[in-house]
Amino acid sequence: MLLRTWLDILNGWRPAFHQQRSLNRALRQALASLTTLGRRTLSRLIASQGRQQQDWSADYRLHARAPWQADDLFQPILEKALPLCRGRYLALAMDDTRIRKTGRKILSAFFQRDPLSPKFRFNLMWGLRFLQVAVLAPLYRTSKQPARSLPVRFVECPVVKKPSKKASPQDWDAWRECTKRSNLSSRTVEILRRLRQACDAAGGQRKTMLAVGDASFCNRTLFRYTWDRVEIVTRTRRDVKLCHPAACGRRIYDVVKFTPEQVRQDDAISWQKVRVFYGGQWRKIRYKERAGIYWQSGAGQRKLRLLIVAPLPYHAPGRRRKYYRDPAFLLTTDLSGTAREILQPYLDRWQIEVNHREEKDTLGVGQAQLRSTQSVPRQPALVVAAYSALLLAGILAFGPDRGDAYPQLPKWRRNANRPSCLDLITVLRKEMVENRSTLKALALSPELETLVITAAA
Repeated sequence: MLLRTWLDILNGWRPAFHQQRSLNRALRQALASLTTLGRRTLSRLIASQGRQQQDWSADYRLHARAPWQADDLFQPILEKALPLCRGRYLALAMDDTRIRKTGRKILSAFFQRDPLSPKFRFNLMWGLRFLQVAVLAPLYRTSKQPARSLPVRFVECPVVKKPSKKASPQDWDAWRECTKRSNLSSRTVEILRRLRQACDAAGGQRKTMLAVGDASFCNRTLFRYTWDRVEIVTRTRRDVKLCHPAACGRRIYDVVKFTPEQVRQDDAISWQKVRVFYGGQWRKIRYKERAGIYWQSGAGQRKLRLLIVAPLPYHAPGRRRKYYRDPAFLLTTDLSGTAREILQPYLDRWQIEVNHREEKDTLGVGQAQLRSTQSVPRQPALVVAAYSALLLAGILAFGPDRGDAYPQLPKWRRNANRPSCLDLITVLRKEMVENRSTLKALALSPELETLVITAAA
């Protein structure tokens, strides 16, 4: 059963809470955040549990005062996701996402660029910024399904507020130093370092974490940091200045500089082919490679590896002409992995965009009306942890394919063979209603049994 598997995963939340009543409230909110219809505000979550005539303050204090850490909620997900990632690498996708807010009393909210604005004129939005890191489970190794992105971190990354114009020079100096330590790249380093420790605690000491990001993570903060069993793969610009090691003398960098675009156009460097899973099937893509190079202004004296992916052809619906995507230029700190081990996680990284869409549109992450300093980052993290556990429970209970356990697809989705988040939520609601009278067969604890009975009612 999906419900039983999901509850078994969330049973690992017990060490994160000091009191049993706090754990029960967290489990109730996690289940309600998945099954409630409409907006996911805390008041609506309380009403969906049948507790609208009871004291509501404890549900808000769970996020504002209770002593628990959001990272501990993802530890059981990481432990059960590791067996799905066979091999020496644990592929991670990292990306930042923005949540719109309207409250002006949220201290960590700020004006930022709207990602939905047109390219010729960017707009501003008022909201929060979160950094998400997800495990890329390679489901294509056992079935003809793309990778599944399982979130294991959801951390708020606000900007440091500027001091007033009348502030002292010491305040401005302190603000500049705090900005260097609290920007998105510095927080990414901290999150990956703690995630490395969590992976070791989950039994993945022998795995190397391969963190894949877009061009915003291609900077000196990440590439000059001394990592412990962590490798970085990011997309870079086509005009970045690279060089080979100096041929002789005491020089480190060669005088002659080159760009990735020049390597792509160089006919002396032959194209190679590698077989990867992309677009629902196994394909062969072309790439060029240059290893042992330097990025003087970015990575310093650390040797890097350049991978260039040739433009991929595709057909637009209703047109016979063949179109091509833009080439991809990748920089990585991994010098020992094969091209397939590097390119496959990069092609799977777009799965984290699916997580962003389902978290905002389907689950309403960020719709809870909170303004406490601790509540603002922790309540969305709890919902994302429940969502990640649901995705993992669907894989463990039914496998990666869309079998008979899921409801029949509508006519406009006849060819879909991958279960969506809505499909999993539909199965979860169905099992809660059908098993109200047979919950004792699940051997649940009294707290979880009461939770499910109340939610099903």
